[in-house]
Amino acid sequence: MKFAELGLSDDLLTAITKQGYEEATPIQEKTIPLILEGKDVIGQAQTGTGKTAAFGLPILEMLDENNTKPQALIVSPTRELAIQTQDEIFKLGRDKHVRVQAVFGGADIRRQINGLKHGAQVVVGTPGRLLDHIKRGTIDLSHVKTLVLDEADEMLNMGFLEDIESILKAVPDQRQTLLFSATMPPAIKRIGVQFMKDPVHVQIEAKELTTDLVEQYYVKVRENEKFDTLTRILDVQNPQLAIMFGRTKRRVDELTRGLELRGYNAAGIHGDLTQQKRSQVLKQFKNGEINILVATDVAARGLDVSGVDYVYNFDIPQDSESYVHRIGRTGRAGHEGTSVTFVTSAEMDYLKDIEKLTKKRMQPLKPATKEEAIAGRLAQASDKVDKLIKQANPELAENEVDALAEKYDAKTLAAALLGSVADITDMDAPFSLSRERPLPRKRYGNGGGGSRGGNRRNGNGGGSRGGYRGGSRGGSRDGGNRRSGDRDGRRSNGGGERRGNGNGGDRRSNGNGGGQSRRSRDFVIKNND
Repeated sequence: MKFAELGLSDDLLTAITKQGYEEATPIQEKTIPLILEGKDVIGQAQTGTGKTAAFGLPILEMLDENNTKPQALIVSPTRELAIQTQDEIFKLGRDKHVRVQAVFGGADIRRQINGLKHGAQVVVGTPGRLLDHIKRGTIDLSHVKTLVLDEADEMLNMGFLEDIESILKAVPDQRQTLLFSATMPPAIKRIGVQFMKDPVHVQIEAKELTTDLVEQYYVKVRENEKFDTLTRILDVQNPQLAIMFGRTKRRVDELTRGLELRGYNAAGIHGDLTQQKRSQVLKQFKNGEINILVATDVAARGLDVSGVDYVYNFDIPQDSESYVHRIGRTGRAGHEGTSVTFVTSAEMDYLKDIEKLTKKRMQPLKPATKEEAIAGRLAQASDKVDKLIKQANPELAENEVDALAEKYDAKTLAAALLGSVADITDMDAPFSLSRERPLPRKRYGNGGGGSRGGNRRNGNGGGSRGGYRGGSRGGSRDGGNRRSGDRDGRRSNGGGERRGNGNGGDRRSNGNGGGQSRRSRDFVIKNND
């Protein structure tokens, strides 16, 4: 459906055209007319379906341009998403001279207060900082006509339920409430019942959550071998721009240190960094000064970086939807991408759940050998040497150049230069990661008592197909499409289901679940996030 058929003004239609949009996405087509009618709406759709424009366009349409007070309040789970939403609404409302203000933690609150004083018709903010402004009395919500809860499921996962309820109580009762979410857990349904007036539930079913442009692989590996396996694969695949996901903030910090130790240009982001530091790291990543960005799921929410060719799931996510968010960072704008997920034997059921959600089967990828990794580094070094030679000026050190040329033959000099650039000695720099709390085991069965029971058989996923191409980026994107056949075949058919939550608690304090320890049969899992 064309945007012109949705009841939008000419000003907005012109702005939409300038942004390169042509036809409305399903979530936009279904929700925009309802929002323009003034109805409360629950919009459920996967990530990347245009939810921001789905609520942003009708908000802009309904604004009173003569009133500079906040008329729309958008609550976002993260700073990055808040900034991204602010930018998109500003671009769409530029011709209408709409004032948009983002408020979030980690930034100078005085500057935000000043922006609010000068007038902001649309305010986008994170729950904590919005509550700060509400308590300080620095934001006037008395004119708010539309309240949006964006990525509501993510906000609940982060422990923001009480904050959301406080914000809902702080805005006028006579308002329109819009809730957008990828999933619909019970807590979100309760918000709909308690704070919304006869909401219309619009659900967009996704036949396929991941694009065909992303080749998806998994590597089955022991936990204590994951880091070495990762670095060898990096040497072979040679990503130009990659995002790597760790489950906790500590994991992100340690992965970043380990990668730097072994010679990679890496930096990490998570919720404990200051806004200044996060912005600095993201700028370096976008400019190519670093080519591996290590992040938690929350910190990466709302990132908009083009040219990412690889996504590495060093830790498999606990929920399948997070996997979709993660690999959505690559395979954009018609460009191909690759995702590699590292998984232990105990985590195979999580991988199967991901495949069930995405309706796509990941291909097994065999770990690279040390020889293949060395070949990959040397291939990369050879490219760098070519560039150095083109930039070289022998006259700058003519005497030294002549002396070396007389003392050594060309082959020896080339080997020394190649070895120096390749940093082969860094490959085996000793490094180990702290042990993280393992994910709770998923247990499937027919309810036959509490026993674990059943035989776990290994299926035959096919044999090895070819090898890595020694770091070359030609051919298969995984460096040779090397497959292994060690994939768990069947789940246990005995025993019932014995679960602990292992991931509850308020996520605001540490970003990793907190909550109580979960006792397994033979060990206690401690919360060490």
